[in-house]
Amino acid sequence: MPDGGNWKEMFGAAEDGDLELLRYHLERGVDPNFAHPEYLATALVAAILKGQLAAAELLLAFGARPDLHSEADGLNPAQAAWQGGHEALALRLDPARRWARPAPAPRARWRRLFGGG
Repeated sequence: MPDGGNWKEMFGAAEDGDLELLRYHLERGVDPNFAHPEYLATALVAAILKGQLAAAELLLAFGARPDLHSEADGLNPAQAAWQGGHEALALRLDPARRWARPAPAPRARWRRLFGGG
């Protein structure tokens, strides 16, 4: 019978990319979609924002919802992937492309169009 694991430790493992510890807690029944009231963040968005794509994949394999908004970050997983430059993951998380790729900052757009600084 699952012991419930430790959500905070699981969340930290997702952010750190500690796949062994992350798997340990997920196998013991920690809900990958839970957002602790102290954190108001989801482990999937946290892992993506930290660039821990293997941890994100593991969370997805254990049922993390690719559409679940992380209140603390103000993002869903696809938006977090776009923000982090993880285009392939963003497209896989949101195949309908409901969450458009963020536009470049105005300064970057100006440099691209007109050159210089």
